[in-house]
Amino acid sequence: MIHITDELVAAHTSATEVQQALRAAFLSFGRGTAALQERVRTQANDVKLSTLGAVLPEQGFVGAKVYTTINGQFQFVILLFSANDGRPLATLDAAAITRLRTAATTVLAAQALAPRGPQTLAVFGAGQQGTEHVHQLCAAFDIDRVLLVDPYALPTKASALARECGRPVTLTHAEDAVASAGMIVTASRSAHPLFPGSLVRTGTFIAAIGSSLPHTRELDDEALRRAGRVVVDWKHQAIQEAGDLVLADPECLPDAKVVELAAVLSGPTSAQSRGDITIYKSVGIGLQDIAIAGLAYTNIVGLPT
Repeated sequence: MIHITDELVAAHTSATEVQQALRAAFLSFGRGTAALQERVRTQANDVKLSTLGAVLPEQGFVGAKVYTTINGQFQFVILLFSANDGRPLATLDAAAITRLRTAATTVLAAQALAPRGPQTLAVFGAGQQGTEHVHQLCAAFDIDRVLLVDPYALPTKASALARECGRPVTLTHAEDAVASAGMIVTASRSAHPLFPGSLVRTGTFIAAIGSSLPHTRELDDEALRRAGRVVVDWKHQAIQEAGDLVLADPECLPDAKVVELAAVLSGPTSAQSRGDITIYKSVGIGLQDIAIAGLAYTNIVGLPT
């Protein structure tokens, strides 16, 4: 059994490959040929341990991600096994995988749900997730400019992102960003809604990916009310973990409004036909981690025999 570092993952997996591997894994889940293990959190004092996993026979892998949270900081590792004979194959650092898979899944959701044509992209949060979303969305879509909202970001962050993605990037305020954007990504740890849902333009696609805690939310009830569908990575986990859903007024979010990404990717969807905006809410699931751990292992070592 080997250990694969974040540096090796980043060097041997491209965003396009990650998107393709995730599409295949979500389609397997939609067909009922993959199984997920929900996140379990255990805490003593200020130390938290979390685990989540997946069984992906069609991809050839089984595994779990295990991580600690101490003082708001995460340390991740993935345990990867063969789905053919059950033997352990590798441990992997999982910070790079977590960053790549989250943005790549947003790309898949946006390809199915976002408006076509040139768009202004607004991103709330200039950390690793916000930055990766700018990179992958600018590569996958006709983004004409990026509006970055982060009260702690320095002007040099915007100029660096502009060089990296080849688009104008401007630091601005929430209201201005929301009123101008056709695509919005919220990648914050905010406990309260980041902007009034009434300001969102008709037709806008929102990806809320910043939190998986039931007491925090990035979107308000008005945004949820306006959405024709709220697409989630896994409904079973999202309705327990996503504060955007848990804290919502039930009248804004009837059960039928929440649909899984696997269903959207598997065929025609009415996600845009009812309501005037579309929301994708992600809490992060084991399918994403194990699919990309398997991709990285295959690219670095080869397919397990």
